[in-house]
Amino acid sequence: MPESRIFSVPIEEEMQSSYLDYAMSVIVGRALPDVRDGLKPVHRRILYAMHEIGLHHNRPYKKSATVVGEVLGKYHPHGDAAVYDTLVRMAQDFSMRYPLIDGQGNFGSIDGDAAAAYRYTEARLSKIAEELLRDIDKDTVDFVPNFDEKLKEPVVLPAGFPNLLANGSSGIAVGMATNIPPHNLNELIDALIYIIDNPDAELDDIMKFIKGPDFPTGAIIMGVENIRKAYETGNGSIIVESAYHIEEGKRGKNSIVITEIPYQVNKASLIMEIAALVKTGKVVGISDIRDESNRDGIRIVLELKQGAQIRVILNKLLLKTKLRTSYGINLLALVDGVPRRLSLLEMLKLYLEHRRVVVERRSRFLLERAERRAHIIEGLRKALDHIDEIINIIRSSKDVPTAKAKLIKRFEFSEEQAQAILDMKLSRLTGLERKALEEEYTKLIQEIERLKSILGSKAILDTVVKEELERIKKEFGDPRRTRIMKSLPEKLEERDLIREEDVVVTITHNGWIKRMPLSTYRAQGRGGRGVLGMDQGEDDFVQRVFVASTHDRMLIFTNRGICYGIDVFELPEGSRVSRGKPILQLINIPKGEQVRGVVCERDLKDIYIIMVTRNGTVKKLRGGDLKNAHRGGIRAMGVVEGDELIDVSVLRGGEDIILVTRNGMVVRFPEAQVRPMGRSAKGVRGAKLRKGDHIVSVIIPNGEPHILFITENGYGKRTPVDEFRKIGRGGMGVIGIKLSEKTGRVVDAISSKDDDQLIIITTGGKILRMKVKETRIAHRSASGVKMINLLEGDRVADVARIPAGEED
Repeated sequence: MPESRIFSVPIEEEMQSSYLDYAMSVIVGRALPDVRDGLKPVHRRILYAMHEIGLHHNRPYKKSATVVGEVLGKYHPHGDAAVYDTLVRMAQDFSMRYPLIDGQGNFGSIDGDAAAAYRYTEARLSKIAEELLRDIDKDTVDFVPNFDEKLKEPVVLPAGFPNLLANGSSGIAVGMATNIPPHNLNELIDALIYIIDNPDAELDDIMKFIKGPDFPTGAIIMGVENIRKAYETGNGSIIVESAYHIEEGKRGKNSIVITEIPYQVNKASLIMEIAALVKTGKVVGISDIRDESNRDGIRIVLELKQGAQIRVILNKLLLKTKLRTSYGINLLALVDGVPRRLSLLEMLKLYLEHRRVVVERRSRFLLERAERRAHIIEGLRKALDHIDEIINIIRSSKDVPTAKAKLIKRFEFSEEQAQAILDMKLSRLTGLERKALEEEYTKLIQEIERLKSILGSKAILDTVVKEELERIKKEFGDPRRTRIMKSLPEKLEERDLIREEDVVVTITHNGWIKRMPLSTYRAQGRGGRGVLGMDQGEDDFVQRVFVASTHDRMLIFTNRGICYGIDVFELPEGSRVSRGKPILQLINIPKGEQVRGVVCERDLKDIYIIMVTRNGTVKKLRGGDLKNAHRGGIRAMGVVEGDELIDVSVLRGGEDIILVTRNGMVVRFPEAQVRPMGRSAKGVRGAKLRKGDHIVSVIIPNGEPHILFITENGYGKRTPVDEFRKIGRGGMGVIGIKLSEKTGRVVDAISSKDDDQLIIITTGGKILRMKVKETRIAHRSASGVKMINLLEGDRVADVARIPAGEED
């Protein structure tokens, strides 16, 4: 009975061992490039096979099928699709920064079109690819047996230029991946030469030459710091943005023209992405999309409608399409057969070491060949000096071995010399041939000395490496295609995707809010009846109305001193007669709190906010302290029991603060009398109030010449600001408007200029828009004139100013 060959092995050990074997096979034999020549095995085998069958750049093309068959049959026993796909990519000028294959026929397109079948296309090596193979026959690299051990293939190519960084590489192995971007050859070679001259060079020195990746499709890299981080650690991400410009068309119709797109982005898919956004209404303002690309380059034309907001459209496209993408960098390559994540500096130094080895091995090979040839020529020279005797020896010998033995014995020739003499043609006996032999010998001696100097001196060897790199740069170097912006792009927020326009925002007593285009309200004359603003119902009325931009940040202050933050564009858009949406659905206002102040600003960090309570307490707060205000609310002011926040305004520095009371009193004092406080502070006294009076408004004039008073019965006037003297914080103030039963008490007071417009809103929901200059200018003791005709039981609820230049 034969001996049993069955072994018991724990399954976990067998699986671990088998999987590791598989993983290393994928890592080393398929997915990762060698740091020296930047090639994976399939790329290297294709280039070597083409070199072996003479498909050089100056020879006729041959069918790609020939190449595929050659590679499969001799070096790469895998599927033909894998070989042909690799060959195709090496021929695509939009995939490779420096294509290694010169293809003829359909090799695919940047639109994602597949290449024609390999029986239709033709290929040969590109001129620069031959620099990867140069001197491969001079013992510059090691060879190993092919898969059936009938032939030999190179372990690595001599690589006359740093192909790994010049063309980049990407691949997914088992448990690891590589993604190396392409770079500019001029920059790489300049950096390599600098490292040769300065062995202690650091990354910052190298980045003076290598600015960043240089993609074949151009585009723009945003942010130098991200590039540096990836180069230093071997891992990182960069932002790549399309290149575009604006072309002016007829009748104000402009076009966005995209001329470069990010690397590895499919142009046809990009156009489809844009078209889908336009079709679904997510991008508004594009009337036509045309692809006018040709052999001269990419040209995607986005024709815009008249009046379209270019910046908003571009922001949406950059955020929602691949016009702007992230490119992940992972500098992973094989070093001595082991995968390693490398820094840029390490990659360059490892390549230089490879070139030094190649030059040294080539020099040693050439030296041995030159010395052998010199040795032969020395024998021929000696033979010519004794040619008659040598001829007699040969003639008298019965065969060649006898003649060789006699020559070696008589003249002390070596075996090689004796054989060369026996093989020498009679034509070498002429004087001309003798002279040529002497000249060849002289050149060989010089070449031997040169090669010995290279092998004997690292400095001379480095000089040879530099000279060869400089030759490559001169022959193949080209200008950079990808531009680099120093700073990162501004982070696009949702507001950047919203059309910027002025809107009217209304808030009702019961907390309904909406926004409407400013153009909804046409200007009327003084005394007009107004237009219906909304159907708010019998138990509700519009309490606050103001004009804002859709890009403003809206801070909503409640009577308890809490601040809530929301963007204006997030407010529900409504028609003139719609109710809008409850504020409670937008911000989390607890029961019992009421909106008492609203601030709309693009940037909060450069402003102060002045808050005034019903009982005359004022507080100044830095706007930046409220930058984190959210829908849940944060504390803006500590309000004491029995008091409440009544109004809020914005300070920009150096202004006066004017407080207006319900009984028409005005208190004016410099803002410097109120120091900035923290969010939880309660504030200081701003005005001393008589019994039954309270604050209705805080005004910051900002250069406006008049204060406009509006009473609850629709009376109003304008009074010059200069008529109100500064009396200091905490005073009782002076009369601002003479009140009576006819006028009613003051509802609101605002600063104004002649070119401004007003929106007056009543508790009955009527809205009147009018020009400020139609309001009478009167002394501070006057009562004013009728501003709006009110129906019985109706009264003025609020007033808003439309600054000059913001009207429709």
